[in-house]
Amino acid sequence: MVKKTITKEELFNIIAQIPDPEIPALSIGDLGVLRNIEMHQDKVVVVITPTYSGCPAMKFFEQEILSVAKEAGVNYVEIKTIYSPAWTTDWISDAAKMKLKEYGIAPPQGTSDKSFLFGQPKKINCPKCHSENTELKSQFGSTSCKALYFCKQCTEPFEYFKCI
Repeated sequence: MVKKTITKEELFNIIAQIPDPEIPALSIGDLGVLRNIEMHQDKVVVVITPTYSGCPAMKFFEQEILSVAKEAGVNYVEIKTIYSPAWTTDWISDAAKMKLKEYGIAPPQGTSDKSFLFGQPKKINCPKCHSENTELKSQFGSTSCKALYFCKQCTEPFEYFKCI
C-alpha cells in the first residue's frame, strides 16, 4: 500500500541511490542491480539481479530497499530477485565506470569477456597513473568480482573490476 502519491520513476530514482556496501562510491542504480519497479494498487514489486550468485550484498540491498521505500511512503514492498538474464558488467553505466576509477578501482574494460576466466589476463591500465605497465597479482581482490593488480610505473597496488 502506498501512503502518499509517488511515481514509479521517483521511487526508482530513490532506490537507485542505495550504495553498494563493498564499493560505496557506486549505487545499485550505477551497477545495474536495480532492474525494474512494478507499481500495483496494493504493493510495489522491486526487481533486482545479483552481480553474481551468492553476492553477500544482496541481503543488505533488500533491507535498504525496504527501508527507503517505507521512508518514501510505500508500506508493502515485494522484492523479486531474478537471475535471467544474468548480471553483466556491461550493465555498469559509463558514469559509474568513472566513479570506480576515481575511487581507485580500474573499471571493467570492454564488454564481458570469458578470456579472464581462463587465465588470460588483459592489460589493465592503472587507475592512478594510467600506465599499461601493470601486473596481475591475484585473480581475486577484496571481493570475488575484483582482481588485484600492481602498477610497475607508480608502484601502487590496485583492484580491477573484472568483466563478467
